[in-house]
Amino acid sequence: MAGMYRVTFMKHPFALKRLLLVAAVILLARGASAQFASGPPGMNPTLTKLFGKNTAFTAAGQVVVESGKQGQPVKVDMKFSMLDGKTRTEMDLTKMADPHGASQMKAMGMDQVVFISQPDQKLVLQVYPGLHGYVETAMPETEATAAAKDYKMEKTSLGKETIDAHACEKNKVTMTDDKGAQHEFIVWNATDLKDFPMRFQTTEQGSTVTISYKDVKLEKPDAKLFGPPGDYTKYDNQMDLIQATVMKRTPAGAGSK
Repeated sequence: MAGMYRVTFMKHPFALKRLLLVAAVILLARGASAQFASGPPGMNPTLTKLFGKNTAFTAAGQVVVESGKQGQPVKVDMKFSMLDGKTRTEMDLTKMADPHGASQMKAMGMDQVVFISQPDQKLVLQVYPGLHGYVETAMPETEATAAAKDYKMEKTSLGKETIDAHACEKNKVTMTDDKGAQHEFIVWNATDLKDFPMRFQTTEQGSTVTISYKDVKLEKPDAKLFGPPGDYTKYDNQMDLIQATVMKRTPAGAGSK
């Protein structure tokens, strides 16, 4: 495999420059996601337990990550949907980059990314609509097992607040798994939306993550949204996707000079 890449890039030196650019874009995307503990919001099956009986819905949302190591909080907008344990998170990566980086992402067709979590299949799909391609990877074992666990949940009332015009019960929620490991959250449950968590907050490894939702629709999204797009190309790994992208976007004859 390494030899194949080496020969290709010797023929296309311009492609190597573009490869490095795309690799940087992917690292930026993956680095941003890493700030959410176990991946993009909604991808961690532990978090999905907070939605209770709300197992089918769509919503807009925003993630805010505050860390003592960072001067300014990181904010990420998203579109989020769930269907019977499966989740879909759509993100615009340009909003996490400077203007130059954002323009490069758009030029490479990597500005939009969709993460699809399939706990029943123990798979995660990373889909790039701009490239008509996706990568399928195994879900980390800790997340795969979390989806099947029964958690003991304890709630302590912290009062009432209004979030996005919805009256909410503010609760401290402690989730304990079968091995005694605990996760603590502050959750704002909307009383007029079947206790939907309009906001929840948790602190891990020195970072506070707050996820807020709005425009909540308690309706079943299309099941097709939670599987691989039928007309997209499946790649075995990120490097295969990168090479295919570079080859498609390298001008004819660029490597002959």
